[in-house]
Amino acid sequence: MAGRYFDEWVVGDRIVHEIRRTVTETDNLLFTTLSHNPQPLHLDADYAAGTEFGRIVVNGTFTFALTVGLSVGDTTLGTLVANLGYDKVTMPKPVFIGDTLRVETEVTELRRSNSRPDAGIVTFRHLTLNQRDEIVCQCLRTAMLKVKPS
Repeated sequence: MAGRYFDEWVVGDRIVHEIRRTVTETDNLLFTTLSHNPQPLHLDADYAAGTEFGRIVVNGTFTFALTVGLSVGDTTLGTLVANLGYDKVTMPKPVFIGDTLRVETEVTELRRSNSRPDAGIVTFRHLTLNQRDEIVCQCLRTAMLKVKPS
C-alpha cells in the first residue's frame, strides 16, 4: 500500500510526486465531452485560435482531476476513508495540449476525527506545475484517513 495512515503524517510533510503526465488532445477531448462541456475554447481549434491564448486551452476540471489523481498514490491510496472536500481551487496559468504536468503536495493541517476514533482528517495543499515550473493549478484537499491498525 502506497498511501500513509493518518498517524504517519506530520504538518509540513512535503512530497514531490514522481509520476508526471503529458496532456494529450485525446485527454482534453474525452474529458470535455464526457462532462458535457460545450465550451469552444476546449474543443474548437479555429475558435481558440481567435482568443488571447491562440490555441485550445485544456479543460480546467481535467487539470484539477489530474492534480488529485497524480497525488493519490503517495498520499491516500489504500488509507482513504473519504475525500471530504476541496477548497481554494485556482488555475493561475492555462494548460495547453502537450504540456507535461507534475504535482507537489504539502500537509497543512491534521486533526483526529471527532466522530470516528479510527480516523483522522488531513488537509493537503496540492500544486500542479508545468514543464516551465509555472503553477497551473493549486488546491486544498481535505481527506479522512484511517489510523494505523495496532
